[in-house]
Amino acid sequence: MATNAIDQTRRMLSLVTYLRERPGAHVQDVARAFGITEDELISDLDVLPMCGTSFRGGDLLDIDTDGDRIWWHNPDDVAEPLRLAADEATALLVAARAVATLPGLRESDRQALVRATAKLETAAGESGAASSRLSVTFEAEGGVFADVDRAISERRRLWLRYYSPARDELTEREVDPIRLFAVGHTYMEGWCRLSEARRTFRLDRVAEIRLLDAPAAPPELELRDLSEGLVQPAAEDPEVVIEVGTGGRWVAEYYPHDSAEELPDGGLRITLRTPDPASLRRLALRLGGEGRIVAPPELADSARTAAREALAAYDAV
Repeated sequence: MATNAIDQTRRMLSLVTYLRERPGAHVQDVARAFGITEDELISDLDVLPMCGTSFRGGDLLDIDTDGDRIWWHNPDDVAEPLRLAADEATALLVAARAVATLPGLRESDRQALVRATAKLETAAGESGAASSRLSVTFEAEGGVFADVDRAISERRRLWLRYYSPARDELTEREVDPIRLFAVGHTYMEGWCRLSEARRTFRLDRVAEIRLLDAPAAPPELELRDLSEGLVQPAAEDPEVVIEVGTGGRWVAEYYPHDSAEELPDGGLRITLRTPDPASLRRLALRLGGEGRIVAPPELADSARTAAREALAAYDAV
């Protein structure tokens, strides 16, 4: 079953307590105790050393594994009473109040956060009072994240208006969400009812989102290994070379590529691989004067032909 971000955070907090009481615990035993795979456990262990009791990075969890057993080298240091500086308390309170306002947050989580914030305000004293004069406004992606997380938790279907840069258009679709993950950007993986296939949606491209009453019922799918990136072209896929001007540099951000060489005019020469080179003709048309396909020659000729046909159709109107 897919795990959402809040559930994973809960699990990792429990994992800290579990490991403190079981030095040298076996990876297999810990994974079984938490009902997760060993790969999921190792992924959690890769994150925990970036956590600690100080925002300044001085007291991080020193946890590692040799693949068989797990060792926590500084549990006593981390167990010392937490002392927050004034700026740390202020930052934490401002963030907590902002998160509590997110749409789609489960009510039980919201109430727990409100209670924790009240306790922190009391402990912070004057710093807590100062933080009340500050506020944070989340970008739209924060609200989308909360709605997706709630949909996963409640196993509900989502309705989306989604922007596709490859087609340069907004589409409406219903999606059964499977999981949230981050690879550079934050994504939702889900079963798209429009295409009847598994699709990946970048949250900052969601123009509008609604939770539906219909239950989410994605088919049983094996989760993809994303350790090598979101899109993983095969070595045998055809190579395509595209040159873009300054207005087309965004292509290097949206399309996985082998290389992106700077050009004298501020543009880029981008080399990428794709199993379907013809799919890049639409990209060439969208770029217009800001880009062109250089290789392979037959694809470059096809793109030029498509551009001429488009111009002819426009002139005929």
